[in-house]
Amino acid sequence: MHAVVLHTFGPAENLRYESVPDPEPGPGQVRIAVKAAGVHLIETTLRSGATGGIMPPLPELPAIFGGEVAGRVDQVGPGVDPSWIGRDVVTAYGRPGGYAELAVADVTSVHPIAAGYESAVAMVVTGVTALQFLDVAKLTPDDVVLVTSAAGGIGRLIVQYARGLGARVVGAAGGAAKVAAVRDLGADLAVDYDQPGWEESVAKELGGRTVTALLDGVGGDKARAAFGLLADGGRYVTIGSASRQEFQPDPQTVEERGLTVTDALMLLLSGPNTRPDYEVRALAALADGTLTPAVQTFPLAQAAAAHAALESRRTTGKVVLIP
Repeated sequence: MHAVVLHTFGPAENLRYESVPDPEPGPGQVRIAVKAAGVHLIETTLRSGATGGIMPPLPELPAIFGGEVAGRVDQVGPGVDPSWIGRDVVTAYGRPGGYAELAVADVTSVHPIAAGYESAVAMVVTGVTALQFLDVAKLTPDDVVLVTSAAGGIGRLIVQYARGLGARVVGAAGGAAKVAAVRDLGADLAVDYDQPGWEESVAKELGGRTVTALLDGVGGDKARAAFGLLADGGRYVTIGSASRQEFQPDPQTVEERGLTVTDALMLLLSGPNTRPDYEVRALAALADGTLTPAVQTFPLAQAAAAHAALESRRTTGKVVLIP
């Protein structure tokens, strides 16, 4: 089969499209003919050789990235019901990695899907994470919600969810195309946070109302500006740091204004493993149309270009590789 293999840590160009042996399913496993594989920003960091903090350990090289796999079962291992063969499935735990034409997974980790490989692979991790963040944020119809990095894979789902709930939603993103995408999602206000004074225009457009819940996926100076829009008693929930810059609210300000500050990612990493339940919820939300992910596809052979686009923040949704 063909796969994208990393032999040396470094730039995106180190990802090589080459031939490797076909994986064989072991006991309790199925083999999936991959139709779509998810790509994560964290994989670009691991590819570069960086680690530390909450990052997972570096993989052993050579490595094939990508756990999110959707496709059709073409083979089963010992102890697996042969009726799985021919079924369309998705999993978050494909091995050796989804950047390949074939992957194996424990049968207990796969979910049958009706159709839509790209959307399913987007929801099985990105959708799960969005729902977990939303459960932390505890949004209500009475909230005024500000979402930064609103055109990203998670941000788009949060905007959809909050609008469906009946909350007033402000989506902030960088550049005209991304702002237009956020507006198309139904955000009450879509703003370009690359423009100076964007936060002042938000305050003016809200007409006296103030932000009660800020879900920040960007960090840095943009997070600082967004934080200034929070009402007393509001909630600041960090859900990522696309800018790779930190912002830490002043503790005294937080206390004096009665704000709640929650690092949702750290909270989820330190909590119990509820992923299987969230996977079912995320795929159900996709099936009934409650949440629809945006997907940007790249051919498998162009995985390096997909990584470069993610690193430069030129993507317009969940990045998915198509063999």
